[in-house]
Amino acid sequence: MLEPPPCARLVEEFANTVDVEEASDEISTPDALARWLRDRKLSDLTVQISPAAHGMYLALRAGIRDELGTHVGDAPDPELTEAADEVLRAHPVLVTASGTLTVAPGLPVERQPLAALAIAWNELVMSGSANRLKRCAEHTCGWVFWDVSKNRSRRWCSMRVCGNRNKSRAYAGRQRELRRSQP
Repeated sequence: MLEPPPCARLVEEFANTVDVEEASDEISTPDALARWLRDRKLSDLTVQISPAAHGMYLALRAGIRDELGTHVGDAPDPELTEAADEVLRAHPVLVTASGTLTVAPGLPVERQPLAALAIAWNELVMSGSANRLKRCAEHTCGWVFWDVSKNRSRRWCSMRVCGNRNKSRAYAGRQRELRRSQP
């Protein structure tokens, strides 16, 4: 099995801070976001997240989740992707002499983890691996997962659960149509 690179794991964890099925959000408040960032060692214990910075994190997450949906055939929402692009433009990064990306100096401490997330997203896109990270095609789920299939064709986070739901609905729809078409 193909293991996701660290940048993919970080983006996946960030995208999955919202759980569509459970209607929960792990980073719904600035304090919850600060805890999440500390737990992943993206910030230290003293970082306080302002409401404005919190909004930037949420906009980036929404845009990334929307983009990941395109990998299973969903059309992107231009407003979500543009809002995420605005956040990314506001968080410049530097390329070091060795070719690695780093957070630009002078960025407020509360937004440095946002730049680290932007770097992870950029590494994933530039490596050509971004299309392995997908949002489940079952919209009642929406979980983000790393596609380990050889041809990158997986559409659901779990074939047993979400794939089965989708296929069962499609079958039931075909059966309804068949019954309607019969005299």
